[in-house]
Amino acid sequence: MASKMAPISLQQMIKGDRSMMTMCDDNAMMKQIHATHAHDGRDIDVRPLYQLVEDILNRSTPGVDAIVTTTQTRLEPLEDRTQHAGFIAMIEALSFTIDRISCEIACKCSGGGDAHATTLSIFNMLASYSWNAKLVLTLAAFALNYGEFWLLAQIYSSNQLAKSMAILKQVPILLEHSASLKPRFDALNNLIRAMMDLTRCIIEFRTLSTAMAHIPTAVYWTIRSIVACASQITSLTSMGHEYAISNTNETWELSTLAHKINSILDLLKKQLFICYQYIEEKRNVETYQMLRNLFESIHIDNMKILKALIYAKDDMQPLVDGSTKRRVHIDVLRRKNVLLLISDLNISQDELSILEQIYNESRVHATRMESQYEVVWIPIVDHSLEWADPVQRQFENLQATMPWFSVHSPTLIDKAVIRFIEEVWHFRNKPILVVLDPQGKVVSPNAIHMMWIWGSNAFPFTSLREEALWKEETWKLELLVDGIDPTILNWIKEGKFIYLYGGTDMEWIRKFTTTAKAVASAARIPLEMVYVGKSTKREQVRRCIASITAEKLSHCWQDLTMVWFFWTRLESMLFSKIQLGQADDQDPMMHEIKKLLSYDKEGGWAVLSKGSFTFVNGHGTTILPTLLAYEEWQEHVVTKGFDIACMDYHNKVHSDSRPCCRFEFLSTSGRIPDKMKCPECMLNMEKYITFLCCHDDHNIKSVY
Repeated sequence: MASKMAPISLQQMIKGDRSMMTMCDDNAMMKQIHATHAHDGRDIDVRPLYQLVEDILNRSTPGVDAIVTTTQTRLEPLEDRTQHAGFIAMIEALSFTIDRISCEIACKCSGGGDAHATTLSIFNMLASYSWNAKLVLTLAAFALNYGEFWLLAQIYSSNQLAKSMAILKQVPILLEHSASLKPRFDALNNLIRAMMDLTRCIIEFRTLSTAMAHIPTAVYWTIRSIVACASQITSLTSMGHEYAISNTNETWELSTLAHKINSILDLLKKQLFICYQYIEEKRNVETYQMLRNLFESIHIDNMKILKALIYAKDDMQPLVDGSTKRRVHIDVLRRKNVLLLISDLNISQDELSILEQIYNESRVHATRMESQYEVVWIPIVDHSLEWADPVQRQFENLQATMPWFSVHSPTLIDKAVIRFIEEVWHFRNKPILVVLDPQGKVVSPNAIHMMWIWGSNAFPFTSLREEALWKEETWKLELLVDGIDPTILNWIKEGKFIYLYGGTDMEWIRKFTTTAKAVASAARIPLEMVYVGKSTKREQVRRCIASITAEKLSHCWQDLTMVWFFWTRLESMLFSKIQLGQADDQDPMMHEIKKLLSYDKEGGWAVLSKGSFTFVNGHGTTILPTLLAYEEWQEHVVTKGFDIACMDYHNKVHSDSRPCCRFEFLSTSGRIPDKMKCPECMLNMEKYITFLCCHDDHNIKSVY
């Protein structure tokens, strides 16, 4: 899988940009620059020096209040860095070189030397340094002189020494004519900002060898621009304001260089973005493979696994304790059975309500074995979407309702972890419950089905435990209603006849309940009926409940969460068998579960039982005709009993007209079976692709 998802070559990604790289006007000139480069292998981290230079140049830029204000807000941390021993040692080691470059620039600019020759001289001086170090050192040398000029401009009116020096450099006269010199200052400032931006970009490329073919050219034009800026300051202080105002060619040169620098910057930024994309993709692939390897290894506890999934660093507490609402470290889960509740932010209140009930019940018996587990909510969000305030509130509201542990923020879940959860654990937006034993081994890829069917009795939630629980089950009414309605369990103990029925066709419901009551009266049997609704169409079910209650047709569940849980448990039974690979075994119990799920898709249905014994499970097209034909089989009630007589006649009706069977699996279901056998005829069912909208079901969640 990892090789399949490997990132494409970075060279391929930037291949299309090469034609844009027309930075150099003269290939021979760049050959000269390359010839000066004799890097001795020393790797100098020039970022602290650049930050100091950036501070000087920002504060030296006249007439740009916003930049000065922004720089002032960063003053304190900058001063802290300058006191760092390593930073001071670096400045001491580089100060001589910076001073030499400064003198070289000042000397060549005063003599009116050729810009390329001056630039070449600086490159020869810095032959042993890396490309980005050459650039930052030259920028530092420029900042030394440029900063001195504007420092005098800022303090000469309040400091006598500064005033005397400023007069020598003609600073007061230049400032008096600042309006006339504004085009020159604007061009100078624009070029300096462009140089700083490009330098910052080149520093980011420091560890990316892919861009090295273009870096020397970018460094050359930036240093040449530094020389041009220095020449401007020299001409201002030596030739006077009249010369500066009359010589518009120099302003044009600055603008031309700024345009070239910005063009280079745009291209390098684009390539930098591509590089970071490449690096991020490669890192994700490596992290994904690391996760797969971790889960295939044996560990003494679950810490490596949990840290890799939730948060690998130790610089913060990544979990929130649901009972105290306080941040805690991941160590609270060490060597415990951990159930990872994985969902998006659309997990339904029905799901949370039932899960919380099961969780709290397990905590009541803290000394019992089945309570020895912890639940951790891992929220999955799309990293490509903006993390806006409404999403944050939605997350916080969900987190606040959970009594178990949860990840402090979805942003702590790495992209590679999300990919692992989706590809290996088959997460498709529907909640899953992955179970890790105390050593971090996956003992169930999804125990949500076990949790819905058996609750905490399924502890330790392993696949072996799941198989063992199924061996204890039989097709009886308790399997369908256990944990939902204790009233029905009492009816079962009393040996009453009980009809569970569903659907949303009120005409059929009225006819069925009325007929069933009449037959029960004629047969003199104690009958109770319970309406359990439908797995979808929530609003229609709500209206049916209201009508059934008003007309006193039968018992029904007023809380729609109970209706949801009934169908969720039933669906979980199917998916539990699918997960165990037993969905199509010769299992009469699974045949009945599949029939009931299929009948729910269209029309009415009913399950008839006497106590625990379920004797009829039929679609509305066979159930109602059986009851309506009571006179035809009532003579057998005396000899066979009502249950057997009813079952025999229903089987006859059913064999004459078997209803079609249908199952629907959402595309987000995760583990969808490749094939299904019909519970009626045992032939392989045909597979279709269906698009469905039930309008009022957008907030309904099923286990699919």
